[in-house]
Amino acid sequence: MEFKSLVQIVKNEPLFETSLLLAGAVDPNNTRRQLSRWVNAGRLYQLRRGLYTLAPPFQKVKPHPFLVANRMVRGSYVSLHAALAYFGLIPEAVPVVTSVTTGRPGGWQTPLGDYSFRRVKTALFFGYTLMDVGSDQTAYVATPEKALLDLIYLQPDGETSDYLQGLRLQNLDRLDGERLVGMAEKSGSAKLRRAVLRVAELVRAESEEYEDL
Repeated sequence: MEFKSLVQIVKNEPLFETSLLLAGAVDPNNTRRQLSRWVNAGRLYQLRRGLYTLAPPFQKVKPHPFLVANRMVRGSYVSLHAALAYFGLIPEAVPVVTSVTTGRPGGWQTPLGDYSFRRVKTALFFGYTLMDVGSDQTAYVATPEKALLDLIYLQPDGETSDYLQGLRLQNLDRLDGERLVGMAEKSGSAKLRRAVLRVAELVRAESEEYEDL
C-alpha cells in the first residue's frame, strides 16, 4: 500500500485502527510493517498498539483529547480534573486527561498528550453521557456532578474541607444539587455523602459572595 492510499482510506477519520486496513486479501504482517515505517518517518502517530492518527500536514481532522481517551481504553469515560476543567468548575487547564474505567488502571504518553485511567468498581460506573466535543466528534464524559464525585472518591481525604477548598472550585451554580445528592446516595459511599454536605457549604458561600457584590 502507498501512503496516499492510506490517506484516502482514512479520509476525515481523526483516528483509525489497524483493523481498518486488514479487509480483503492483504498480508497483516506486511500492513503492520508499513504502519511502523510510516510512524518512524513521522507520517503517522501511534497512540497505542493498533491505534493511529495521521500526523500533520496529512491530518485533516485533529482528534479531540476526549475522543482519544475513549479510544485508548474502550469502556471508559473522561472524568476528574479533565472534565471539571472542561465544564469550567476549576480554573486551571490540566496536562493529563484522566478517565474512569472498570478495567485495569494505566497511562500512556502519546504525541497527542498524556492519558491516565483510574479504576472504579462496577457499582460506581455511571453518571456519564455522550457529548459533542466539536469537529463532528463525540466522547463519553462524566457529568459535572459525577466528575467531582469521582475525584473525591479516588483522592485520599478527598472529602475533607481542606482538599475541596484547595480545588478552588468555581461556577458552582453549574452543579445540579439534586443530581449530586442522588449520585452520592446511589454510590453507597459514606465518603461521598459526607463530601456532598461540604460541597453544599461551598455552593452557599459562593452564592452569598455574589449577593454581596
